[in-house]
Amino acid sequence: MAPVLAFDVYGTLVDPSGMVDHLRHFTGDDADAISALWRQKQVEYAFRRGLMRQYADFGTCTRQALEFAFRSKGHTLDTWTGDALLQAYQSLPAFSDAVHALAALKPHYRLFAFSNGTPDAVERVLRNAGVRDHLEGVVSVHELGTFKPDPAVYSHAREATAAGSDPLWLVSGNPWDVIGARSAGLGAAWVQRDPATVFDPWDIEPSLTVQNLEELAEKLPRDANHT
Repeated sequence: MAPVLAFDVYGTLVDPSGMVDHLRHFTGDDADAISALWRQKQVEYAFRRGLMRQYADFGTCTRQALEFAFRSKGHTLDTWTGDALLQAYQSLPAFSDAVHALAALKPHYRLFAFSNGTPDAVERVLRNAGVRDHLEGVVSVHELGTFKPDPAVYSHAREATAAGSDPLWLVSGNPWDVIGARSAGLGAAWVQRDPATVFDPWDIEPSLTVQNLEELAEKLPRDANHT
């Protein structure tokens, strides 16, 4: 069987900052700051729930993070606005390199989405972004009731993709996800879209660092069998 690539979804295949225009309608000049804080708290809430063993699905983390971001900038999030923004969140745009890169990788690898999101939510996001048809399947942490970077979810990815003894790589734009995968024994490619982003100095390095997914498609074939 071919090596398996497990792609993180939010921040790797689809762009959470695509919500800025939607936010601007409700929050004006605060939209950029609220978007960044929303994403930051979304991830933080998932971490905290995992550590506390108080699981609530990623949609709950996302809604609560949105409310926090609104309040932090002096805005009130009413039910209608929250529902409208979360509906729009299901149509996050794919990064411009995603479709082309997945098409280039598909003949050589088995491609999966691997996400903190619930299966239904991830399926909708990927289909709305136009990338689902390039992927063999979706792997979600939801079945385990915890979140990345819990080592259990990376083991779950190996089982869910039927990778067996074949190489399994995570592909992610999130350094904490790459560190989690490497710590669990997977290969991991970090997609460093912003040159100013610093990788956490934990003495755990990515197997491969690329600037975008098209570069991944060019560089990965000669590295895929090594972690």
